[in-house]
Amino acid sequence: MRYKQLSLILFCLALLTALPATAQINIDNIQLKARVGYNIGATAPMGIPASIRGIESFKLMPDFRVGFDAMYPLSEKFGITAALYYEMKGMDSEVTTKGYHMKVTMDVDEMEGLYTGHVRQKVQQRMLTIPLQLSYRISEKVQLIGGPYLSLLLAKEFSGYAFDGYLRKDDPTGSKVVMGSQEGEWATYDFSNDMRSYQVGAMVGVNWDIYRRLGLSADLSWGLTGIHHSDFKTVEQPLYPIYGTIGIFYRIK
Repeated sequence: MRYKQLSLILFCLALLTALPATAQINIDNIQLKARVGYNIGATAPMGIPASIRGIESFKLMPDFRVGFDAMYPLSEKFGITAALYYEMKGMDSEVTTKGYHMKVTMDVDEMEGLYTGHVRQKVQQRMLTIPLQLSYRISEKVQLIGGPYLSLLLAKEFSGYAFDGYLRKDDPTGSKVVMGSQEGEWATYDFSNDMRSYQVGAMVGVNWDIYRRLGLSADLSWGLTGIHHSDFKTVEQPLYPIYGTIGIFYRIK
C-alpha cells in the first residue's frame, strides 16, 4: 500500500479514536440520517492519453447508493460524521483508439501489443464505503462536508472486447492481427482479477435541508488509488473512480 493511502486510513482511525478524548459525547446530540442517491461518473485516467482518439458512447448504469450516517456536533457550526454506504459504481463505454497498448484473447490465443480500432469497456463495482467527514454549517439549512473515505469491494468486473480494428503484436512494426466487426471476430479481455479489493479517496459535498426532516445532497468522490493493483501495467495509465452523487436524505433523529 502506498504511503498516501496508508496515511488517509490512519487519519480516519486517528479521528475516530481522538473524538472521545476531545469531546464529552452526549449520545442524545447525535443526528442520524438515512440516504439514497445515484452515482454518475466514470473510471478514467488523469488526463486522456493521445492513443484514445474519441468516445463513441457512454451508457448510464444502475449506480445507486443507500446508507446511513451519524453526525456529532463539535460546536454550533462544526461537526464530525461517520457513515456506511452500500453503493455501485459502473461504466459502459465505447472508445476509438490508435496505437493503444492492450492484451486481448482471440479464439484461444492471448496476444499483447498496440491496438487501433474500437474498444467496448464495461466496469462494475459493488462496495461498502465508509466516509469520515468534517462538516461546516454555513446557514440554518446548508451544510458543507468533506473528508476521506475507504471502500471495500464486494464484487468487481473490468472486461470488454476490441472490434473493427487491428493489433500490432509487441510493437508498432509487429505482425498485424485483424479484429472484425461481427461477434465471433472480436478479441476479448477480462482484468477483473487484477482489480484491488479496496479503494481510498476523498469526498466533498453539500447537504440542504428543504422540508422538515427531508433534504437534498450532492457530493463528489475522487479515488486516490487506481482500481487495479500497482503492478498491473497492461492498461497504459492508472484508472481512478471519479463519481458525483445526487441524492435525498431523511433525518431519523
